[in-house]
Amino acid sequence: MQSVLQKWQSPGKGQTTSQADAQLLEANRNIRELLEDTSIPSAVRDELSVEFDEIESISEKLRSGEIHVAAFGRVGVGKSSLLNALLGHEAFATSPLHGETRLEARANWQTLQEGHLVLIDTPGIDELDGAEREELARKVSKRADVILMVCEGDLTLTEFDALRELCRAGRTVMLVLNKADRYSDADLALLLQRLSDRCQAFLPSERIIASSAEPKPQIVIQVADDGTENEFVRPRKPDISALKNRLWEILERDGKSLAALNAAIFASELDEKVATRIVQARRSVAEKIIRKYCLAKGLLVAFNPVPVADLLAAAGTDVTMVLHLGDVYGFRLSRREASKLLLTISAQLLALMGAYWGVNLISSALKTISAGLSTAVTASAQGALAWYATYLTGKMAETWFSKGKSWGKAGPRETARDILASLDRDSVIESARADILARLKGATR
Repeated sequence: MQSVLQKWQSPGKGQTTSQADAQLLEANRNIRELLEDTSIPSAVRDELSVEFDEIESISEKLRSGEIHVAAFGRVGVGKSSLLNALLGHEAFATSPLHGETRLEARANWQTLQEGHLVLIDTPGIDELDGAEREELARKVSKRADVILMVCEGDLTLTEFDALRELCRAGRTVMLVLNKADRYSDADLALLLQRLSDRCQAFLPSERIIASSAEPKPQIVIQVADDGTENEFVRPRKPDISALKNRLWEILERDGKSLAALNAAIFASELDEKVATRIVQARRSVAEKIIRKYCLAKGLLVAFNPVPVADLLAAAGTDVTMVLHLGDVYGFRLSRREASKLLLTISAQLLALMGAYWGVNLISSALKTISAGLSTAVTASAQGALAWYATYLTGKMAETWFSKGKSWGKAGPRETARDILASLDRDSVIESARADILARLKGATR
């Protein structure tokens, strides 16, 4: 997916219609592959159901050749009026009361070559709380190919932050200074310069355009032949020609490429989310598997009364655990391969934890010469140490599998050090010992 995104950093420049069509097809092919990927666990699909529904909608949008233009901004800046002016008729609700637009609304504009344009109105960002505002901006930036950030004066902090977020997300944004008829020519020029200066780090000045979607009517005084004066109100037509021309230029030149780019960005982000969720799911399953084998081996060592031989007998548990962990990460190992991996892991743990083996052997010998509770205590101690060693072995094997059957740059020794450093050995062993001792006592009743 990354290579696709790199090709589309400058959409439309020097591209032919066939090239733009090819990008649309490639974007939709990538989306369909993601949607139809049978390796994605059902639990991950359920967790990301909203995102999968959104990308299904984007796929349909690409197939139908739609290009979406969304109006975004505060309540009362004239987003709905601006879209109505572009359409040339009333399609979006407008009201003198703030917050008329509560839900996303849309209407078809006009044909663009083989496809068609869809204008989208959105609720005002200042009537939403921070989380809702962030979610709205996310949805708008994902679905819209061009975003009209509408304002009516110098930007508030909320507007500025929203505009910067949209631009830095790589979206095509135009800042529309609506209600320009309120200002004199001199004041309007100063305000446009002010907006350009504030936004120069992330928005080109040619993307900042003044418009008057619903200019105030003119009061006209008409003098009759007899000298009497009659006052009447004359409505004025919307002044959106500069915006319309600039927007149409962008859409004619870059529309299909923008649609393909936005789809590719969304698919890439969803692909990353899926990968992250799969990793999390695998880690959760792996942790349960490791702890299951830890307890099994701890009890096996604790129950087996034969000195030293119990350690050797329990070694087979580690092999089975490694095979099970390999299945979780999609790798099927033979028992020989698993044993070879265990030898590597054991060598590193032996070098770093030599004292463990000494204590373990002593505990093993004590089990045959102790009696009653003393046997249970020494057995639980040895079992807890076996539990701990199995946990370390499992975590190292999991790390190896998670890196694609590789230790990475760190190597096995550094991997073992990192895992050891991340654990509170004494508390882990004490917890394991208490669990094993309780089970030992329960088995003797």
